[in-house]
Amino acid sequence: MRQDDHHQSDLNLLEIARNTMIHEGFEPDFPPAAIAEVAKINPNSPVARPGVRDLRDLLWSSIDNVESKDLDQVEYVERDGDQIKVFIGIADVDAYVAKGSAVDQHASENTTSVYTGVKTFPMLPEKLSTDLSSLVQDEDRLAVVIEFAVPTDGQVIAGEVYTASVRNKAKLSYDAVGKWLDTNGTIPELIFKIPQMEEQIKLQSEAARRLLATRRANGALELETIQATPVMDDNGRIVDLNVSEQNSARDIIENFMIAANVSMSEYLGKHGVTSLQRIVRTPENWPRIVEMAEELHEALPNEPDARALAGFLERRRKLDTDHFPDLSLAVVKLLGPGEYVAQRPEDHGEGHFGLAVHNYIHSTAPNRRYADLITQRLLKSLQSPDTNPYSLSELEQIAEHCNERESAARKVERKMRKVAAAVLLKNRIGEEFDAIVTGITPKGTFVRTIKPPVDGLVVRGKEGLKVGQHARVRLQSTDPESGFIDFAVVRHA
Repeated sequence: MRQDDHHQSDLNLLEIARNTMIHEGFEPDFPPAAIAEVAKINPNSPVARPGVRDLRDLLWSSIDNVESKDLDQVEYVERDGDQIKVFIGIADVDAYVAKGSAVDQHASENTTSVYTGVKTFPMLPEKLSTDLSSLVQDEDRLAVVIEFAVPTDGQVIAGEVYTASVRNKAKLSYDAVGKWLDTNGTIPELIFKIPQMEEQIKLQSEAARRLLATRRANGALELETIQATPVMDDNGRIVDLNVSEQNSARDIIENFMIAANVSMSEYLGKHGVTSLQRIVRTPENWPRIVEMAEELHEALPNEPDARALAGFLERRRKLDTDHFPDLSLAVVKLLGPGEYVAQRPEDHGEGHFGLAVHNYIHSTAPNRRYADLITQRLLKSLQSPDTNPYSLSELEQIAEHCNERESAARKVERKMRKVAAAVLLKNRIGEEFDAIVTGITPKGTFVRTIKPPVDGLVVRGKEGLKVGQHARVRLQSTDPESGFIDFAVVRHA
């Protein structure tokens, strides 16, 4: 047995993940009452109900990670003259999770699924999130359908939103579809087998390209950060860090989900519904972004300007592809995280600086995010005008709690990435790596090495460092159980 294998065998990674969840205030286990509620659900409940449209014959498909079972959305498109009409089916989680139920109470506490790489801690019991309310292949399911049209100019024309029964004809993966679309490689077997599915996916890609071109013109930021997740072998040992790469399949889903969320926001606003908006505020750290551009011999305006920043990023992507993820990471850190706010239709909100849209809502992942489940309930309140599921003050409290839990989830996931990285680097003490400064906080200065992509604390030589700056660092020590990785700066730019 190799030394690192022996050390891993001494670590209970599942226990570390669970204890980290508890430390950050999550409830990792479902209460008996919630389990009992799910057990009482009739798995053969008919999906053909009054007021529910039957769209099961459409050529729905999903694109997600190979291992994903909590499938929140399916897609279908059709050509309509010069327009491409897009249908996004979202899992109707509200049909199974009643407000105030034991399952709902647990979900409202955690507010999000947490992905540690070692184990996924789902927001909903797996009988729901990976089965009854998951849009799994070849099963009839209830969905909230968001319609919009994409003309040749890529400007989204919002359409109807309604409940329907759907049937996912093909569970596809990002990697297989992306490789096929981008390299003219082997067509995925499911696409090849199902009549008209090849034309369907290619038309989805065409619609996504239209949307992307318009988003770019409007100043949406295209960032390419490196998010490494641990790869486990059959014995539960960490053997690698996997980095997902952007491709045309991911572009389809990303652009469709953004358009669907904008359409949902506009639909609720048009009908006078107060909602949970997703915003990214105008960055307070804009001066540092300007300074970073100057270091690369570029000029940005003194006042925050999304279009100017988008143009700068696009030029850097073309000029220096290898280092673009590093620049993206620095910009992400300086922009700050997204957050939820309760907003009335008549209010002039902050908007989403990164997406360059004014009205944006989370609605496309109700199995994984509580805010999306809230959106479903707000939508359904339109069917019962006398019913208002949430007051403004309640939505404000939910928004605040979701923001706090989202921050905690990031801490859990970051800690487990560092545990995995510390395991892999344990036998590389003293080696040097190229890195980028990712954060300067009261807790310390942090860097991420370029290859492998590992986050750590600077314990020596941090003086004068700035976010986004490149540095050469030496690995000083690792503590896999705590996830601590310490570096010393050898030199910096």
